[in-house]
Amino acid sequence: MAVADLLAVFCNVAIGYLYGAIFRGYTHTIACALQYTMAFASLDCSVWLTVAFTFDRFVAICCQDFKSWYCTVRTARVAIATVYVVSLIRNIPYYFAFEPMWPGVPIDCTEKAEYYSQRGWIAFSWIHNILTPLLPFFVIVSLNILTVRSIVVASRARRKLRAHVSGENQGDPEMESRRKSIILLFCVSGSFILLWLTELVTFIYSHFSNIHYYPSWNHPLYLTFVTGDLLKIVSSCTNTFIYVLTQSRFREELKNAIKYPFRIRLMIVPK
Repeated sequence: MAVADLLAVFCNVAIGYLYGAIFRGYTHTIACALQYTMAFASLDCSVWLTVAFTFDRFVAICCQDFKSWYCTVRTARVAIATVYVVSLIRNIPYYFAFEPMWPGVPIDCTEKAEYYSQRGWIAFSWIHNILTPLLPFFVIVSLNILTVRSIVVASRARRKLRAHVSGENQGDPEMESRRKSIILLFCVSGSFILLWLTELVTFIYSHFSNIHYYPSWNHPLYLTFVTGDLLKIVSSCTNTFIYVLTQSRFREELKNAIKYPFRIRLMIVPK
């Protein structure tokens, strides 16, 4: 998930905004269309890996019979590879939605006029936005409700059992682990929902009102669109920071990665 998030930031910010601002007017149309395609695909990877993470926590906590089969290294590898491949394949049509900024001059790119008028492109746009982020919204919220309900019910039963056996409420490592699971779920899923909400509302309003071109950069709808675009990119880099704050194992691995070059340096320095 961290790799997908960093890839989304790289494709949308480093290449999309910075490169576009510096080299706009010098970029070939093919490279421009590829950049937009990779930007959409990387965001899809980030979103659906968040869904996969939420489903993984749901299975681990609520589906004990299914857990032994599903929660394996092999399943994780297959799930991650599937998300990457499917996200790339389903965004390939975006490459054909762009044309040169100026007719006959293969420099820069913009959406074709028929992208907003032909039924095929309109259907593709709606399907794309239903799959990202509307369907993830529904899946994440539903799984989180079921997961939290299961944790709360199990915690109440465990608390009563421990109080009956020991006669007092003592510290319980299992209860602490469940509490951290709830916090992590709400941090990852909640940040995703809040940061994608503006983008979703803007898309629905612009399509129902048939507004796709803005008269000026100061137009309220354009400012809302840019804000939503910024927030959805921010959502792709929040998960890594959430892991750092909440997961002790992730923090330890991050420290090892930072220390590794210095250890190699010390090993090759002659005594």
